[in-house]
Amino acid sequence: MVELDYTGHPLFDVGLATIVEYSEKEYPPELTEDDLHKVAKFIEENYTEQPLTSFLTTSLMNSDFTQPAFKDNMPRRVEYARRVAHSFGDDVPKSDEVCVFTGKPALGIALSLKRDKEGREELSPGRAFRQHIPLITSENIINFSPWGDPGLPVSGEALLCLQFFPMGCRKCAGRLLAVHSDNPDILQAAAKEAWKENIAAIALARANHETKLPDASSSAQSLIIETIIKQAGKQNRIQQAHIKRQRRDQHYSITAYHLTNSGQTSPLDEKSPPLKMYHLPMSSVRFLTKVTTNPDYMTTWNKLVTYGQQRLKFAKDKQVDKDGDMPVVRRGARNYFYEDIFRLPQEADRFIRSYFLRVSDVYPASKDAQSSSENAKSQFVISVIPWSFINLFLEEVMQMEKKRIAAIKELADRLAAYVDNSGDKRFFSNFYAVSRGDLFRNELLRAAKNAASPGKAPLFTYESFCTVFFAPDGDGDLRFDWRLARDLTFIRMLEWLSEHDKQMLDHMSDLPEERTTETSTSNDE
Repeated sequence: MVELDYTGHPLFDVGLATIVEYSEKEYPPELTEDDLHKVAKFIEENYTEQPLTSFLTTSLMNSDFTQPAFKDNMPRRVEYARRVAHSFGDDVPKSDEVCVFTGKPALGIALSLKRDKEGREELSPGRAFRQHIPLITSENIINFSPWGDPGLPVSGEALLCLQFFPMGCRKCAGRLLAVHSDNPDILQAAAKEAWKENIAAIALARANHETKLPDASSSAQSLIIETIIKQAGKQNRIQQAHIKRQRRDQHYSITAYHLTNSGQTSPLDEKSPPLKMYHLPMSSVRFLTKVTTNPDYMTTWNKLVTYGQQRLKFAKDKQVDKDGDMPVVRRGARNYFYEDIFRLPQEADRFIRSYFLRVSDVYPASKDAQSSSENAKSQFVISVIPWSFINLFLEEVMQMEKKRIAAIKELADRLAAYVDNSGDKRFFSNFYAVSRGDLFRNELLRAAKNAASPGKAPLFTYESFCTVFFAPDGDGDLRFDWRLARDLTFIRMLEWLSEHDKQMLDHMSDLPEERTTETSTSNDE
């Protein structure tokens, strides 16, 4: 046993997880020194030739694997591979320093073949730099190094994990996408998926005499969601098979790292920094797991995914689907619905309007997608999102109190019944469109007055009204999120009307268009 385990550092952990999958072991503590030697052998045989020498420029820039000066110097590349991949075990020299990843003794040999004019090794023993670890500083750069002493001390085992890190990443938009999680099963599942894709791509590239691996067909954020959904399905099948394992039932969060080690990018470049991080909190992951494994939610989920899928422009030959309306959808293309999940719960109000109520611009970043999705939008606007789906979203993602969720549903049912019985289309339209808090409050009071009659229950109670719309401190002001509560109430009203009112589409046709431009959720203006 080599006594390795996850540390919480994404580069090290992803590399170690890929070694675990390559060795067909369950978890890192099961690895043996023989397993590490097999991984080192893979590096020696594959990192020294195409297509991996091109692939590695993204992560191991300026290493002897990728240096153009050594393109035709295979012995040099092989010797370098042996030094950075086989430098572990009791017989390898150790230094007095401690590895920053594992806490083991750092290497006592230089991680480079470069020598000065006197024949001495140029790098300090056991110190790793940018060509060994992505995103750290290069040789002789003393800035941000303790006491001006550059480089990070690493052990041979840690160095092997860092060298194998690229094989556990997916190539996406010319960069590496690494998925990291506090759940080891998820971490290893993502590494395994990337490993399998990379091995297949390597074999195909060699068969076709190509020097580059293809990019993934999805955007980085879409790939992350797809990974979660796939793993959620696997976990569900495991549970159905009555395989009980405490680690598999663990709730988890996910952070993905979309990175390049190229020196051409700057951390100050907001549009294209060397590293972008995408985080999904435990609440969002739990919601995704439930909606993609429960048949009761799958129909609604699939509609939302289709709605968020980027549409391609019509081809010159007007290529359309079998219905003759929609442009062909590229498999695995960018999905705005997936990408907006990463903005939860901070932008839940816009998310709800965009996908559950469908009155906001779903495609702010693409005019092509916006123009080619009009038919889809007109079709989906009459496809009401079930309240059961909304209820799960509010509980899991927004952590809303069950009492308030129930109050919103009850109020919505009463208001929808009022619209159905009275035919008060003005109230229905204004409830949806009014943006000022005082006018909105007046509309509710007017409807309550119109619905009042002797011996009949009021349209809504004071308690339910306050629970849904009024601030908890009781100062008389509407809640800061009253528009969000209004949208949720309206969504449930639509569902109620779709079940009880055959003329619901007539109500929808009367809604004013200017409501679609509202984005604020602040209090009275």
